[in-house]
Amino acid sequence: MTTTRRLRMRDHQAVLERGIAAIQRELQLPDAFPPEVEAAARAAAAAGPRFPGEDRTDLALVSIDPPGAMDLDQAMRVERSGDGYRVYYAIADVGAFVSPGDSVDLEANRRGETLYGADDKIPLHPKALSEDAASLLPDEVRPALLWTIDLDATGEGIEVDVRRARVKSRARLDYAGVQARIDAGDADPMFDVLREIGELRIRREQRRGGISLPLPEQEVHVDDGRWTLEFRARHPVEDWNEQISLLTGMAAAHLMVQHRVGLLRTLPPADPRALERLRRTARALGIGWPQARSYPDFIRSLDPANPRDVAMMTACTTVLRGAGYVAFNGEVPEHSQHSALASQYAHATAPLRRLVDRYVGETCLALSAGTPVPQWVRDALPGLPATMQASSQRAGRYENAVLDLAEAAALAPRVGEEFEGAVVEVDRKDSRRGEVMLREPAILARIEADAELPLGEPVRVRLLEADPGSRGIRFELAGTVAPEPAGF
Repeated sequence: MTTTRRLRMRDHQAVLERGIAAIQRELQLPDAFPPEVEAAARAAAAAGPRFPGEDRTDLALVSIDPPGAMDLDQAMRVERSGDGYRVYYAIADVGAFVSPGDSVDLEANRRGETLYGADDKIPLHPKALSEDAASLLPDEVRPALLWTIDLDATGEGIEVDVRRARVKSRARLDYAGVQARIDAGDADPMFDVLREIGELRIRREQRRGGISLPLPEQEVHVDDGRWTLEFRARHPVEDWNEQISLLTGMAAAHLMVQHRVGLLRTLPPADPRALERLRRTARALGIGWPQARSYPDFIRSLDPANPRDVAMMTACTTVLRGAGYVAFNGEVPEHSQHSALASQYAHATAPLRRLVDRYVGETCLALSAGTPVPQWVRDALPGLPATMQASSQRAGRYENAVLDLAEAAALAPRVGEEFEGAVVEVDRKDSRRGEVMLREPAILARIEADAELPLGEPVRVRLLEADPGSRGIRFELAGTVAPEPAGF
């Protein structure tokens, strides 16, 4: 089973547009910014930022984002420093344009985060700021929160500094392009350093007992009005780049915990009963999980190109639930860990797209400088966890609904046809119901059978229903698929 599948939908654009509009109405999502917010954002962009005095436009920073992205929160530079490394990570400075209590700030607090649905985006801030004046676009001098993080030879963080500075990104890169240059051997030498840091940090995460689930990602793309569904495996450079963001979030958590004020991203430990269910699932799939092997080590042994292993990974997502935020001012909460990272962690690197990151950034600026955390930040801390929890749930509902719509529109003309795929989840209460991951197109959908579903097995399924109006898709089991003969 490969990890990249496509279906072009040239004839469903109107259906999809109407469907997205209906989803936005159902979820009561804003369709535009209030006029006064748009006007305030344009005025702030026209007036220009409150530039800091420190000039670090000498740093050859670059951003790496999905193709076409304009809301660029981060730009980085990594280099060797003695026996270790130095990371420069510039984060867009929303506070250089937005003041506490102004109309843009109040609207951002109502929204919480940017919502994504294919090519339709409901941004946290008006585009005059998020995709222009505040974005770290290439060859533009921008205000930023510049994180400077020193690492030793093992990749452990040993010193962190964060301050406001003027910066200028040299290039806007994308993951596929960078990976192609790395594979061809002609990438900027900085990416050799990024690989070293990324791999060191990944090994440190593994030693801590951290968990990553390398599931193929299901995505919707739009190109010239044509919608594309894909299962996409991650490029290695994405993992290395992600480690820089995680490093910064851990550095932010370190600063805030050290000074006993701030806001952490948390995830509770896995319930032992959930882990025992996973062991039963592994036995049902015929996947070896020795009693002495830890859960993180077991996860790392799975292959995202193997249908049985993908089914196992899908089951593993059930124990990585309950993520939230915890604010503190005076005493660090007892439950302050992010169990998947096996560390304390904070969201700090995406303030254009996520409200909480601006508050974490302002907190860390003050702590790094040895000055008091601004009172407006302290006043907001207690209410931020609830704000972000609500916005996160809203974002998940929106993203899932748009994906359901795209899948239903893709399959609507094909009711009655058979497809090949693999059963990746079986309902614990009714083993005749579950989910199937199709080989082509890239769709994960409900499946029903008259008998127990064969978890992890390749199967043929028949499409019973695909209704873009209700966004419902339903398959029935049509038969199993003989495994391909082994090679030699």
